[in-house]
Amino acid sequence: MDQAQRPPQEIPLKGVRTNIVQSIRAFHVHELQEAAAELGHHFLYANLAQAQSKQELLEMIAQQFTFPAHFGKNFDALYDCMTDPLHKSGPQPGFVVVLEQIPANAKFDKEAREQLLDIFRDAADYWSDRKIPFRCFYSFL
Repeated sequence: MDQAQRPPQEIPLKGVRTNIVQSIRAFHVHELQEAAAELGHHFLYANLAQAQSKQELLEMIAQQFTFPAHFGKNFDALYDCMTDPLHKSGPQPGFVVVLEQIPANAKFDKEAREQLLDIFRDAADYWSDRKIPFRCFYSFL
């Protein structure tokens, strides 16, 4: 049976500006995934609840985003994987990224969390310069 298309005001990303990094707040992951599909955007999801360190967090992102095996597992490599190779692979429709349950523990302190989010803010700026929508939503554990 065909599903009726949602009215525009019901699309979860309707009121969210593009090229932003923000708390997931009232959104549910499945709603963001559906919205990405409706918009024809890439949907990247990582559940980071099990990460105990910056290194583990980067490994989990690399695995769940299916980065290449040569991924350097540092913040510079993360930025590189989120920008230039994708740009060079051809036209991009847009991105919805979810970083769920970023750890808040002694091995992954506030500074490291801010550095991580800064990478995604920089990626949002990169895509904004190219007029490509990039939205990143996150939550803390």
